[in-house]
Parts: sequence; C-alpha cells; structure tokens
Amino acid sequence: MTRAHDLSHVYPDEHGILQPIEAACEQYRNRIRTYFSLKVSDMAAEDLTQQTFLRAIENIQSFKGKSSLFTWIFKIAQNTAKNEYRSQMRKKEHPFDFTAYESQSISLDFAQYVEIRVDISAALKELNELDQQILSLRFFVDCTLPEISAIVGMRESAVKNRLYRALEKMRSRLNEWGDIAMQSIQDMVSIVNKDEGNHADARQKKVHADLFNELKGNVERLTEKYSHQPSQKIIIEIYPDLATFHQAMGEENAPDWFIGIFEGCYLKIVSPLNPGLQHTYQSILTSTLHLYTMWLVKDINPGAPKWLIQGIGGLEAKGMSNESIESSMKRRLQDQAIPTFQELNNETWDFGTMGGFQFTFLIADFMITQYGLKALNQLIRKPDDFHGIFRKSEQELHQEWAQYVKRGMLDDK
Repeated sequence: MTRAHDLSHVYPDEHGILQPIEAACEQYRNRIRTYFSLKVSDMAAEDLTQQTFLRAIENIQSFKGKSSLFTWIFKIAQNTAKNEYRSQMRKKEHPFDFTAYESQSISLDFAQYVEIRVDISAALKELNELDQQILSLRFFVDCTLPEISAIVGMRESAVKNRLYRALEKMRSRLNEWGDIAMQSIQDMVSIVNKDEGNHADARQKKVHADLFNELKGNVERLTEKYSHQPSQKIIIEIYPDLATFHQAMGEENAPDWFIGIFEGCYLKIVSPLNPGLQHTYQSILTSTLHLYTMWLVKDINPGAPKWLIQGIGGLEAKGMSNESIESSMKRRLQDQAIPTFQELNNETWDFGTMGGFQFTFLIADFMITQYGLKALNQLIRKPDDFHGIFRKSEQELHQEWAQYVKRGMLDDK
C-alpha cells in the first residue's frame, strides 16, 4: 500500500484521544474540494484536494490540537493554493481567485418549503478580497463562524460584522434576493397554523409574512442587546379566533385581552385576522414581539420573575404609547398605591386589571434610564442581587422607582 492510501495514521482530538485520520479525510473532503473549486477547474480542484490530504497525513504528528482539525487542514489547503498560484504565475498563466469560476450561487431558505438560489458572481466582484473570502467560506465551504475566525485570524465578532456588511453591500445588486434578515429569522422561528380545517390562503400567507417582518431585525437585535443566543428554535402557533385560543389554553372565561402566551419553545397567539374586541391586527403582531422577548428573557434565566420578564417584553415591543400609559397610570395612581415588585408577580387575571402591563413596563424603563442596560442584564441573571447590582435593597429600589413613576405621571399634570 502506498503512503497516499495508507490512512492508518492517528491524531489527537480536542480531548487528547487518538483518532484515525481516515474519518477526517471523509468528513472534510467535500468542503476542501469546494474551496478549490471556487478557484480552479473541477479536475484541478480534485488534484489539489488530494495534495492537501496527502500533506495532512504526512504531517499529522505536528497537529497539537491547539485549533480544530478542520482549521489545521484548511491552512494546508490555503498553502497548497498559494503554491499553485505561484506555479501558474511562473508559467505566465492567469491567477485564480474566488470570483474567477464561471458562476456561483447561494441558497436561502426564504420560506418553509421554498429554496431560492441566486447567482452572486457579479456581486462578489464588488467586495474586497477579505470579504470575498469570508463570504465564500461561510456559504460555499460551509464553515462556521469560529472556523472562519481561526482561518482569517480575526475575532469571531469581527468576522460576523464583516459578513453582514458584505451581505448588505451585495443586497442592492440582488433585488431578487429579498431581505437577507429573513434567513436568520427562519433559522430561529417557525410558524404553524392551528386551524386544521383551513388550508393556507392569501390572507394567511400575508399573516405569516407580517409576523416575520415584525420579528426580523428584532431577533438579532435582542440577542445582542441581552447577550444571549436562543437555546432552540421558536415555533409560533396561530389559532383562528379568540374563542378557539381560549379553549385550547383551558381558559374559556379568560378576558378578551388574553391573546397570546408562551409555553416551552411555543409562542401561541390568536390570528391577527380575528383579534377580538380589545386588539387589532397590528397589536397582535406587536404582541408576538412582546412574547418573543419574554421567552428570550426566560431562556436566559428560567427563574427570572414575572415582573421583570413582562416589563422587558413591554419595553421592547413598545405596544403601548406614552400617552396611553400616562393616561391610565394617572388614574390608577390617584386611586391606589404603587404595587410592590412581588405583587406584580400576580399570575391571576387581576394582573391586567391592576395595571400590571403598565407598571412592569415602567419598571424596565426606569432601570434602563437610571442604571443602564448592563444593570438590567445583570438583574435578569441574578434577580435577587439588588445590593450587588444597585447598591440598594429591594425595598429601597422600589421606593426610588415609585418616586420616578410619580414624578413622571403626576408632577405638573
């Protein structure tokens, strides 16, 4: 058996356990070959791939596990490509690059059962060399962000920013592409109709599109703002009308304002087409963002209190205007004392009648305004650490918030 086919060599994986390199060759061959096919013909790409893995086998003992095995092999592929480039230059042949190949296309899961493939060769040529490389590695070689980070020698956050900026530059050239943000949303959100007897019609498709439009941008904005990547994909269940939703939730006598809830990875909402007497089409869409934000906070810390979860949901969704909050709060403050944080953990329908949505919104608004986002993020993760975060007891913080609310709602009114 020749050395080219002798795959009995072993390498230490990230746990220090020896593994046969044969598995790595099979696992990464297509990705490395794809990398070369962006630069040269299919035949040449096959030859360069073979050279890369032969060199990897011959030098496997130099792999120390300081990076992933794929990153290590990819570095060999890059050096192989550079050697080929120098060879072509000496022969006065045309050099190759990421955009020299005839046509490249990218697939986007634009809808649940639709794949859109868009040729991006011309648009790629408008990007600088580094952005071409990052985008090609991500979408053609199927590299993860950590792998790209290791390959190009940049922080993962910087790679992500360059990738998004490159996509934004290309979008103007690719009108048929649609909104690139839809891709990341589809990765995190799925929509299911609970109206079993009614097939999707044009109105329901519009509801789906409007829900995605409500969430797009906000999903990534929220994950960055609250420093948390969702642990799982969210499924949005849409119920055809208020009565059906209440019955499904086991709450036939629920008030009309109850139009949505989240349970596990499910956001359950009433269809915006039949919102009931206290809501509108748009307010249902806004409530979906409210629910998603609440779910995200709960995903960060399952032990976060209701008043905090509800307040942040209201703050991010902006479902209530300042005028409506001031109007309702002014009446309530004249008739009752400001509830404690613990009283706003009320799990009964009294939460709505006591002004729970408005009060919790004002708590989140107060904390952002007075103490900043960092303190709010700390509170989500350690909701009992008032002294450590605010240098105040819970009672002292509540008193400060109460004065903040009274000043804003009653002074000079």
